[in-house]
This record gives sequence, structure tokens and C-alpha cells, in this order.
Amino acid sequence: MTIKDSIYASEQQVKDFSFDQNVVEVFPDMIQRSVPGYATIVSTMGKLAGEYAQSNSNLYDLGCSLGAVTLSMRRNIRTDNCHIIAVDNSQAMVERCKVHLQGFKSDVPVTVTLGDINELEIQNASVVAMNFTLQFIPHAQRQAVLEKIYANLKPGGVLLLSEKIKAQNEQCDNLLIDLHHDFKRHNGYSELEISQKRTAIENVMRPDTLSAHFTRLQDIGFSQTQVWYQCFNFCSMVAIK
Repeated sequence: MTIKDSIYASEQQVKDFSFDQNVVEVFPDMIQRSVPGYATIVSTMGKLAGEYAQSNSNLYDLGCSLGAVTLSMRRNIRTDNCHIIAVDNSQAMVERCKVHLQGFKSDVPVTVTLGDINELEIQNASVVAMNFTLQFIPHAQRQAVLEKIYANLKPGGVLLLSEKIKAQNEQCDNLLIDLHHDFKRHNGYSELEISQKRTAIENVMRPDTLSAHFTRLQDIGFSQTQVWYQCFNFCSMVAIK
């Protein structure tokens, strides 16, 4: 049974958002009610992983949370000798992810590990997924993380990147924010919840513009980058080596 997210339903001294045990308990409800098109994003990332997975290679889910993308990738892989490595820096997320994955049988092996993406060694990768993960990495470290991914991707490999983005100018950015907040209201969040969640997350999640993403990926060396989904200020893209 999905537990309803009510973390910010009462007035409180708001602390910086973290993926702690409280968030783990309500995460499926929180993400579905907060991110437009989340189910479509997860299922399509799995299909793309199945399309680009190469035999005898690793697939990475960086910032795996409860393993939704890992499960989606595993369902779609038809290539021989693939291994999924799911990584998160939240102990609570990793523990729950392991339990969650045990409920689904598959011939594709998965290793779930607690770790810092900045320090992670990536090897022999054909697919790397970052589903709303890069936005939580400090700006100064994002280039290095993506360069490491690119360097360890096999030719023809892909980066599957979902991010909350900001618009090029303040007026358009406010429009996207208003549309997103209306989406959350429609899904039952109160004005207090929307306000307090925004306060909690603004110091830990710093979105880039779409053009900044494209420029960085191109500068690193990705030959093709394409947005395949966008709704309001949430998008998902594929970058091909």
C-alpha cells in the first residue's frame, strides 16, 4: 500500500530536504504527485536502455532511489550478459531498494550499492541513467561527473538524463513554476505543503537551463543529444556517444 506524502502538511521549521527515512516511506506517492509524467519517463528510460544495452556490459542507475528505473531497465533488457549497478548515497533508499527488487524475478543481475556518484568508478558501461539526480549534485562537480560517464561509456552507449530545468528568462521560468504548482494542487497538495517543500528543496536542488545541459554534453563529446519528453519544467533526454 502506498503511504500518502504528508511531510509538509503541518506548519514547521523547514529544514533542507534530504532523502531520509521519512521521505523513503512516502517516496512513491511524493514522486507521482510531484513530477508530471513520471511513470512515462521511467517506462521509456527502460525501453531506451533495452534498445542501447550492449552485450557483456554494465548498465548504471545513478541515484537509483527505490529502484524504479532499475526495474524498468531490467524488464526491457534482451541482450546477453548485462549487469545493472544501482547506486544511491542514501542508506535508507538503498536498504528499501534492495527489498523492493527482491519482489521481482529476473535473469538480469543487479547490484545495489551505497555510494557517492562523485567517487564512483564506472566501468564498461553501455547505458548510464540519471533520473532527476544531476540536479542534486553541486554545480561545480557536474562537469566532472558527466566527463567520467562519457569516458567510460562504450562507443554507441547512451546517457539517459532526466532533470528539472529552469527557463531562459524569469518570466518564462515563473510560468513553468506556476504550471507545476498547479499540477501539485490538482494532485492534492495544499498551499502550505507546496510552499514548505519549495523552501526545503531550494538549497539542495539547483536546476540548469536546457541550453546549459546541451552545451555541456556537447562540449564533453556526446555526438547527439535529444529531448524526448518535457512537461512544464521537467524533461528527459538521451545523449549518445
